[in-house]
Amino acid sequence: MSARTRARGAKTAAGVTTVRIPRQRGRRRSDPFVVVVPERPSLTREALAVVGGWLWRSRHALAPTALAVAALAVAGVLHVMAWWSGLILAPGGAGPLLWLLLVQRRRPGTGAVLGWRITAAVLASSALAWLAAAAGCGPLAGALELWWLLTLITAQSAWLIVRRTH
Repeated sequence: MSARTRARGAKTAAGVTTVRIPRQRGRRRSDPFVVVVPERPSLTREALAVVGGWLWRSRHALAPTALAVAALAVAGVLHVMAWWSGLILAPGGAGPLLWLLLVQRRRPGTGAVLGWRITAAVLASSALAWLAAAAGCGPLAGALELWWLLTLITAQSAWLIVRRTH
């Protein structure tokens, strides 16, 4: 590259090559042309783009995983900031079971409907009980991490069966 086209002293972002084309004769008042040529992206950036694209395309199928990771983070923050919040969240674990009793009383279900209602109530009750325990003791204390993982696997499997995307 000749000295006439190389930019001197111009600040550019890392990984970007700037080439300045000098003024053309006869056009004294116009600004020079600037051509910005990005360098080739790294293999790591390409891999992250592929994984990010896959996650974005399958974001609906991975909703339970996103909720479980968010619950893990929330439980960690609650444990650090207010460990006693686990005592307040503890009664919430019974909420889904009460919902099951009310729904079965108003609209009795049998067979597959009853099975899915029981599965949803037990799974939600387990998740809320885990959140209360994790907020009180820490999300990675004792067997809470295994409880979180088993709840995540069960919820994700049930979600994929219900959505018929397995």
